[in-house]
This record gives sequence, C-alpha cells and structure tokens, in this order.
Amino acid sequence: MSDYQAPVFLTELLQAKSPSGAEAQAQAVYDRHVKPHAAAYANDALGNRLASLNLKGAPTLMMAGHMDELGLMIIHVNKDGFLYFDTIGGHDLSIISGRRVIIQTARGPVKGVTGKRAIHLMDDEDRKKVPKKHEIWIDIGAKTKAEALKRIAIGDVATYDHEFELITGSIGTARAFDNKVGAYIVGEALIRLAKEKAKLNAKVVSVATTQEEIGTRGAQTSAFATDPHVALIVDVGHATDHPDCDQRKFGETKLGGGPIVCRGPNINPKVYDRLVACAKRAKITIQLDADPRPTGTDARAIQMARGGVACGLVSIPLRYMHTPSEVVDMEDVENSVKLFVAFAKSVGKGESFNW
Repeated sequence: MSDYQAPVFLTELLQAKSPSGAEAQAQAVYDRHVKPHAAAYANDALGNRLASLNLKGAPTLMMAGHMDELGLMIIHVNKDGFLYFDTIGGHDLSIISGRRVIIQTARGPVKGVTGKRAIHLMDDEDRKKVPKKHEIWIDIGAKTKAEALKRIAIGDVATYDHEFELITGSIGTARAFDNKVGAYIVGEALIRLAKEKAKLNAKVVSVATTQEEIGTRGAQTSAFATDPHVALIVDVGHATDHPDCDQRKFGETKLGGGPIVCRGPNINPKVYDRLVACAKRAKITIQLDADPRPTGTDARAIQMARGGVACGLVSIPLRYMHTPSEVVDMEDVENSVKLFVAFAKSVGKGESFNW
C-alpha cells in the first residue's frame, strides 16, 4: 500500500470522462477548483476555461494544458443492437477490443464492452491481422436496434473504463494522464500563485484547452483571445526508459527524472533559457528533449497566434501513451507545478521575449 496521496484536484480530473468535443465533466472539475482563486474567469465557444490573475500586469503569460482525452463516438447501431464507432484522437487499433467502456448519454452513463471475433474463430492469417475499426463493436447487452437506441444515441461518446490507481509510491496509472496532468498543472500553478498572493509583474492566464487530440483547436482560439506575449504549454512526453524503445531514435528520458523541457523551432530560446534557470534556482531536476519541427502539442498553435508568441514546452514523462493504462510518476507532475510557479514569478515588468 502506497503512502503517497494524489491531489484531489488531479484525481477528479482523471475521473472525468472528457473526449475531444465532450469535455463537460473536466470543465466542471476545473471550474470547481480554479474559479474561486481567479481574478477573472471565462469560458468560450469551444469550451476552453480561462482563469486570470493580476489583470493589469504586463506582459501577458499564458499557461496552457489540454483537458480533452481520447474516446470513441457511436456512428451506427446494427439490427441486433451492437454499436459501431469511430475513434476520437489517435488510437492503437490493436488494443481497443476486449475493453470495458462507459458511454455518456442524455440519460446517464451506459456500460459496455468492446468485442471482436474470438481468436478460436480465426484462421492463422486472421490472427496475424490488426482488426479494422468496423470489425470491432460495443456490446451493451441489447437484443435489438430499437432496444439499443432507447439507451444510447448516435453521436454519444465513450471512454475506456480504466480509472486512476497508484501502482507503487508516487507512480500511478490512469486512462487519461494525457493530458489531465497538464490541465491540473496550469490550474494548480494559478491556485498557488493566488494563495500565496505572489508579487507578479505579468498578467497570468491559465487555460484548460479543449480538442487538442483532434488538432490543437482549443489552443488556437484561446491563444487568439488571450493575446499572450509569452506562453508555457504542458503536455505529456514519451518516457523512453522501457524495453523496446530505441533511444538513438527517441532520446533519453525516464519516469521520475523530472519535467522534460523541450528545445527546437517551436520553442523561444529566451523562454527555454529562463525555464532552465528557474529549475536550477528551485533545485528542480529537469530532462531535455529536442524536436526539430512543430511539436505535436498545443505549443504548435499558440506559437503562431496573432503576431507570434514566445513559447516554452514542458512535458511529463509518460509510458504507454494513448493506451488505457498510461503510467506517470506524480513527483514529475508536482515538480512541473513548482517550475510553472517559479517561471511566472520570474517574468519582469514589461519584459519582452522577442529575439
């Protein structure tokens, strides 16, 4: 039994079912925990949550982490009541079948199981194949199409029924660390700045963004609305410390090794240098990642907003990304919160990160 206690705010975000475009449960958690500490709080047409401190400060610092997750969307019900789906976000089709799922409906949650033809009923060639989406279905125990449609509707979304659990110490597993940890970090950083009544030069806007998994869409609109001069984005990154991961291709990062700070064209060099300096002063161990192209995160959209934004990217080391059982060390999450708080305090009055 672990003595580690995960933060309530984070555990509630992890429990929330919030596929891209259906983030209501995560929004409610963010509202409950962050809104009371913000000087201003807003939502928008895409469902983003924007919490602000020090409204007259300058420059404007945006801190962004997305709250959406992977999911499934019901697109068809056959005559026997079996549900067919399309994927929300980037799934590994080889691991969808044989999972328990929860479907969000107007009448409340409906439980089901993803099914496919059993291995006993396959020939040798079939067993070598990854099933296609239309060869997998969701079984809710309905006997007819009419019965199924009394319980669910076309367009309802589903998530894996895999909840947060600590494995040992501060190492946990969950369905959607990607990127509930990011939404938590930016929200918790603002809460701590507010509680300690930190002396800030910058206006700080913490944004829980939507629809990152289908194209960084919430980041585009919230960055336009926030009009930041500088931004810190947080997402998960690949821990490469497990078997069958060639570090010559993917770099060297490990679980529990500290926040991963990115370098590359998506990253403003002054912001990168400041993050490294803040980590050193706060005695936070960090890891480095190099990406020679726009990253696959909200940073790619925020950097290109309006006239351009000076971006930094911090990633939480994670194993088994986009699976029902992602693995994270919570100490890396806590150290990322501390790093974001330190960066916000470090921004000078009217400071420019242009280079």
